[in-house]
Amino acid sequence: MSAGGEHLKDEGTRRQVVLAGGIAGLISRFCIAPLDVVKIRLQLQIHSLSDPVSHANINGPVYKGTFSALKTILRQEGLTGLWKGNVPAELMYVCYGAIQFSTYRSTTQLLSQLDSHRLPQPLESFVAGALAGGVATASTYPLDLLRTRFAAQGSGEHRVYRSLFSSVRDIARHEGPAGFFRGCSAAVGQIVPYMGLFFATYETLRPAMASAPDALPFPLPPGSGDAASGVLASVFAKTGVFPLDLVRKRLQVQGPTRALYVHRNIPEYRGVFNTMALIYRTHGLRGLYRGLTVSLFKAAPASAVTMWTYERALKLLQEREVTAGSRE
Repeated sequence: MSAGGEHLKDEGTRRQVVLAGGIAGLISRFCIAPLDVVKIRLQLQIHSLSDPVSHANINGPVYKGTFSALKTILRQEGLTGLWKGNVPAELMYVCYGAIQFSTYRSTTQLLSQLDSHRLPQPLESFVAGALAGGVATASTYPLDLLRTRFAAQGSGEHRVYRSLFSSVRDIARHEGPAGFFRGCSAAVGQIVPYMGLFFATYETLRPAMASAPDALPFPLPPGSGDAASGVLASVFAKTGVFPLDLVRKRLQVQGPTRALYVHRNIPEYRGVFNTMALIYRTHGLRGLYRGLTVSLFKAAPASAVTMWTYERALKLLQEREVTAGSRE
């Protein structure tokens, strides 16, 4: 992504952007998978001691915080427990990254042709980012739901689904096509402002952050400005829309398997606004921000890795094409 909005629209061919976006999503997902599992477990956790018994006959919270969750998952489920749901998640992130960046590129190119009616650069980035996030989220949502359900289930005899194929078969059989899209409205409602805020903040910060490393007395790795811009943009955007992310996770595990996951006491929720109102009524404002800390720990490095990898991959693909063209 270029520092200047007028240059951004011409960077990379569609094929290069799709490949770079897919590579960025693949690498980013693998790096942050453990934090994603912890975030999902904390978002699904009900804290009230009056609620029904949860996993392993424990009343109230199974996990006492981020590090407690990490240690408990490692102890009870092994190292692989921290990568639960990674197969559908990797598929989702590759597809999501490719769709997101290609849609963002196409939208910014269209907006740049408005000439005298062109939007201010931050607003242009917001519109393009929001549309890219919405399209990518809706297109890959079934994989997101599968990722959540695999991350939410226990190990051994406590597993709900044995394989990716069996999960698709069971959901289709018992919940129908709509079962793959539980909570989709919350996801789109979350991602549109999130990606809009993210790209607007990222494009605003990136020019200043690109020159910041030069002012330091010690050298930083190439692309540090891209990574830092991605971190700050992600923290700002994620905090603003986090309640919708929590609602999405609660809705994704509804259905006939709701009481079979690690948290056996997940209440029955219906609809985005009803879910948000019920959580606020029973657990207050803090209830809508369960897992925010680990979410920020996850989102910041994920965005940094994504944007750094995307910029580097796009540059390598462009250089490779130039080299190949010079040989012909």
